[in-house]
Parts: sequence; structure tokens; C-alpha cells
Amino acid sequence: MATTPQQTYIPSKVVKTEYPLIDNDPHFKRVVRYARTSDYIHGAVAAAAGPGLLLAMEKFAPSHVGRGGFVRALRLAGVIGAMGGFLYFYQRSCLRFYGMSENAREVEMDMREMVDKVKAGEPLYGESTLTPHMQGVAARQSRYSALFTAVLPWFNFVNHNQHGVDTAKYYRRAEQELEAERLGKSSS
Repeated sequence: MATTPQQTYIPSKVVKTEYPLIDNDPHFKRVVRYARTSDYIHGAVAAAAGPGLLLAMEKFAPSHVGRGGFVRALRLAGVIGAMGGFLYFYQRSCLRFYGMSENAREVEMDMREMVDKVKAGEPLYGESTLTPHMQGVAARQSRYSALFTAVLPWFNFVNHNQHGVDTAKYYRRAEQELEAERLGKSSS
């Protein structure tokens, strides 16, 4: 009995947004690399909020906890605040990839990065050691996952080619740039 090959690519639904979709499943490194200064600031403020609020509460309503008790609570608030600040920073950056907030800078960065990869002959979304089927599984598990970060933080660490965008635009732009370079050299 022959087994039929499993379908590895299932087209994703594209959410209608005010801004263009860059990637509906961005790689973790890419999200961090494309983050804006404002994302870092918002994340730092969110991280500092936990220990800061705990200090304020201790000042206005002292807990009178025994020796070293408040320090432990402050450390715990700091760790939880740091994790929360990072998740907030990460989510803000991801929302730009999804086109859910203003993303003109990221659209240009994406175009530049992908066109440079096309010109260099590299795969657009990196090399993967996984089978195409497992890449599809990974893509389906982490697609639009930043929308659920508050409940279950889930990051994409897998290189795959299922990102919900038409990659032909990168190849067209690369052809245009190569043609312009060729014409520029021939006219010189």
C-alpha cells in the first residue's frame, strides 16, 4: 500500500490591515533586529514598572516583612518585570511585521534585505535542516503567534518559506536594480 505524501504547504489567511503585511511568521532574530528604539524604551519602562510599583507600595504602605524578605520580593518583581518587558518589546516589533501598526521603515528594511539576498543567490528566509513537512508544521504553529503572547509566548526559531507574502516582489526589484546597474555601467 503506497502512502500519499503529506501536504507541506497550507496557505495562510491574510488579515486585512491598514498597513502592508511584511511577514506573518517572522524569525526571532529578525524581529529583534528590526525593532525600533521606541520598542526598546517601551520594553524597558514595562520591565521597570514591576519593581518600581513594588517600591512605591512599600514606601506608602510598608509591609514590615522580616530581614531580607523585601529584597527577595524585589528581585522576583525584577525578573518578572524583565520577562514582561521583553515580551512587550517583542510583541510591538511583531505587530509591525503583521501590518497592524505603522511599518514604513520595516517595509523598506525588508525589501532591502530580501533584494540583497536575491542578488547574492541566497535563500530568502535562510537554510533549514528540517524536512519541508516539518517546516510547514513549524510555520503553522507559530504563524501570528505574537497576537497571543500575553497568554503563551511562542517564537519562530525555524527557517522556512511560508510567510504569507508574495516573494516575487523581491525578485522583480532585484531584476530592476541589476538592470539599472548594468545600464549605468554600459553608459559610463
